[in-house]
Amino acid sequence: MDALLGNGLRRGEKDRLYRCLDRVLEHKQELFLWLRQKWPICLRRNSKCCSYDLTSTYFEGAMEENPKAKYGHSRDKRTIVWQVVIALVITTDGFPLAYEVMDGNTSDRTTLRGFLDKIEKTYGKAKRMWVMDRGIPTEEILQEMRDPAREIFYLVGTPKGKIQQYEKKWLELPWQKVRDSVDVKLFEQDGELYVLAKSEGRQAKETAMRRKRLARLLKKLRAMRRSLPSLVQLLMRLGAAKSQAGRAFSFVQMKVPGKASRSRGRPFNFVWIRKSCRRRNGATDTTCCAPTLPPEIPACCGRATCS
Repeated sequence: MDALLGNGLRRGEKDRLYRCLDRVLEHKQELFLWLRQKWPICLRRNSKCCSYDLTSTYFEGAMEENPKAKYGHSRDKRTIVWQVVIALVITTDGFPLAYEVMDGNTSDRTTLRGFLDKIEKTYGKAKRMWVMDRGIPTEEILQEMRDPAREIFYLVGTPKGKIQQYEKKWLELPWQKVRDSVDVKLFEQDGELYVLAKSEGRQAKETAMRRKRLARLLKKLRAMRRSLPSLVQLLMRLGAAKSQAGRAFSFVQMKVPGKASRSRGRPFNFVWIRKSCRRRNGATDTTCCAPTLPPEIPACCGRATCS
């Protein structure tokens, strides 16, 4: 920043910039309106498609001067520190339409109605498409959005309950190719269009992630077996390995020896359940194995079916 301003680090240091943001905060609404007027002219953009999401940021310290700092669901998995929740509405090009800093214990499901009204009040009513995670809107809010008078559309993840409810209908429908690596199934129910997507690129990515986690887990377990740590150290290291491995940990079955066995120098044992791994990830071939990987990791260790 000091290089951009050309006035040395004294002008561009972060505390000075934060103080500038404090000064413009009271003009936030006017700034958004001014930017919205400039976008169609300078960038030829519109705000007909809105992406809405929330995040949290935490603080170190007592935060006695911040009444919004509270304990709540932490995206950073820091549940014992103060935090605030930040809600943001942006266009598909990443330009902000609105944001709000809320109390740290704010539930995602209580925020959407206020932002729907805020966007309509600030930018006027229009046929807008809202894109959100499935944990944000409630069924009551979605019902309000379906009101024809509001002309609001939405694209949101389907709740797991409805996925199970309509699973048989999806299975009976044929796949339709929309891109080289993406196929979809579509069906309408109660005025809503449901889309089931299958992406080969996404499958390959998740397959690689699972294989990497499983390979890292097996490597750590072998290292523990060679080092012969104490029982307390072993349990602590196993807990850390389980946290890092995620679902891959369920593909490993282990037996931790008691004190008597460990006194005779017997290490703990573990077995990789290959059939469970292949069955969980949809593979059908029980003999395939990638030559470029360690022999304990098969090429089919992912959601993709072996070829």
